[in-house]
Amino acid sequence: MNISARNIFKGTITSVVKGAVNAEIDLALADGTSICSVITMGAVEKLGLKEGMDAYAIIKANSIILGTNLHEAKISARNFMCGTVQRVIDGPVSAEIDIEIGNGTLLSAVITHESARKLALQEGSHACAIFKASSVLIGVA
Repeated sequence: MNISARNIFKGTITSVVKGAVNAEIDLALADGTSICSVITMGAVEKLGLKEGMDAYAIIKANSIILGTNLHEAKISARNFMCGTVQRVIDGPVSAEIDIEIGNGTLLSAVITHESARKLALQEGSHACAIFKASSVLIGVA
């Protein structure tokens, strides 16, 4: 299956916390970072998710919020990854920003042109990506 989402990360499920309606899934990536997802219990059962399984975290680029100077920030979003801006494609409405978050792994975000201008993002600058656990889809092969 091919999908249009830019951010697809393969990892191993390290935790499945089941609730009445939703479950929290933690996925460890090869570079040592982790991604948290909140999906329905129906999806957990349909996919047969359990600890130790390989799975994919899928995040649409427009679900990612970017910021700078955020290392001391306290935020409610579970996923927070910082790195170096590798590429900026700026247009009159939107900008695509690719951030290297470790070991050559890229995370792509699409933000408004005005937001990119205010953040002064450019190749080589430091940026942090933030996305909610509910924005992370889980897939299995």
